Amino acid sequence: MFDKDPLTALQAVSAAQWLAFAPLAFQATAVMRDRGVLAALAEAPAGEGRSLDEVVKATGLSAYAVRVLLEAGLGLHIVWRREGRYHLGKLGRFLLDDEMTRVNFDFTRDVCYQAAAHLDASLTEGRPAGLQTLGPWATLYEGLSEMSEPARRSWHDFDHFYSDQAFPVVCERLAQQPPARLLDVGCNTGRWARMCLKRLPQLQMGLVDLPPQLERARAHLAEAGVAERATLHPVNLLDAAAELPRGYELIWMSQFLDCFSDDEIVAILDKARRALPPGGRLWILELFWDRQRFEAAAMSLQQTSLYFTCVANGNSQMYDSEVFLRLIDLAGLQVVTLHDAVGGFHTLIECQAA
Repeated sequence: MFDKDPLTALQAVSAAQWLAFAPLAFQATAVMRDRGVLAALAEAPAGEGRSLDEVVKATGLSAYAVRVLLEAGLGLHIVWRREGRYHLGKLGRFLLDDEMTRVNFDFTRDVCYQAAAHLDASLTEGRPAGLQTLGPWATLYEGLSEMSEPARRSWHDFDHFYSDQAFPVVCERLAQQPPARLLDVGCNTGRWARMCLKRLPQLQMGLVDLPPQLERARAHLAEAGVAERATLHPVNLLDAAAELPRGYELIWMSQFLDCFSDDEIVAILDKARRALPPGGRLWILELFWDRQRFEAAAMSLQQTSLYFTCVANGNSQMYDSEVFLRLIDLAGLQVVTLHDAVGGFHTLIECQAA
């Protein structure tokens, strides 16, 4: 979908103006959603819309505030107007009611918006220069457990929204040929581990992550009553001397390797290959922009790469699958099967030692 220029000259100049005013448009949209302007229009009787005064009464905003917001919304096609009455457009309806849109919007506003001003420095210096807007850490992952609200909630909502659609599908696939021991590398809050341990009562799991993440995962597993079948392995995989624990016939990495650079991915995969027993398997669940069905999904992943640049770590991204598959090969692994559209957007890569 990206092999030609799809825009006419008129479309291109219009799109350029949308980008020029994008920060103001984004913030106006946030206010319209959060201050009830969109909800006031949504609650109007079918086909009737709302007058400006009616929106003022419904929201408690001043007439001036409502006027400038609604007029901005006209240009953004969020609302439309006929005979002085404002109506909620299709775009406005998605902004108001669509869960994916809410999750993406809040993530951009609460985690990325201020940090994006430091994108140039991030790219030229090879570090997440925008992370300073959230905390004093070298990478975001060091601060996940202590990040302030609403950034922490929006980050986890964003992370979980997509994995929550894919995890049940993969868990059922795992149940068809369950391992006795599974190693979850980059376990984060233990969401996948909890699902697997509840679904497969004989399963023993190892969890690998940094100590703060492991502590949160342990608490979540204990709450679910499955912690006794989980072993915690604190490992910093960026430490060249660190190794993955052995004795697990299946190693799992979900939305994990996109947190690392090309060379780091090869090094981590090499550790996984060395940890696998004969006949062992490695399952990788990732999002690739070039394997999406819809352009909006591809675009969202391409822009998410900039979050990794200026917030997360300064050197990773949402990968083009051709680049990623070459890294698997460089690590001495081979792809056995590859499944797209898992949960709608993910790709599951099943590997073994070459």
